[in-house]
Amino acid sequence: MPAVNIFDSMNMLPTSAVVENMAELFRLLAQPARLQILLVIGTGEACVCHLEAVLGMRQASISQHLMVLRKAGLVTSRREGRNIFYQLACPDVIDVFIRAAKLSGVDPDVL
Repeated sequence: MPAVNIFDSMNMLPTSAVVENMAELFRLLAQPARLQILLVIGTGEACVCHLEAVLGMRQASISQHLMVLRKAGLVTSRREGRNIFYQLACPDVIDVFIRAAKLSGVDPDVL
C-alpha cells in the first residue's frame, strides 16, 4: 500500500480531517478491553467464546467491543457454522501497540 500524504501541501500541517480521523482511532483504542481483544486476535483469528475464555469478560461485552472495532474497520469476520471468527483487518496495528508499549516504558515482549 503506498504511503499517504497526510499534510496540507500549502503549510505542511496535517489537514483537520486527517487529525480528526486519527483522534477518533485513538478514542476507539483508549478502551483497555478493545486493546486486549486486538492483541488476542493479533496472534490469529478467534471466536467470541475463545475471547471470553482468554479475557474473562462477558460475551455481551466482547460482542459490543467487536461491533465497534468492526465498524471502525479494524476487525473483519467470517462465519463458520454457528461461530463467527474475528481477525485483524490490518495486522500492522500490532506494530502501533509495540511502539506504544516502548514509549510508555513497557517491554513489548509482554504483549
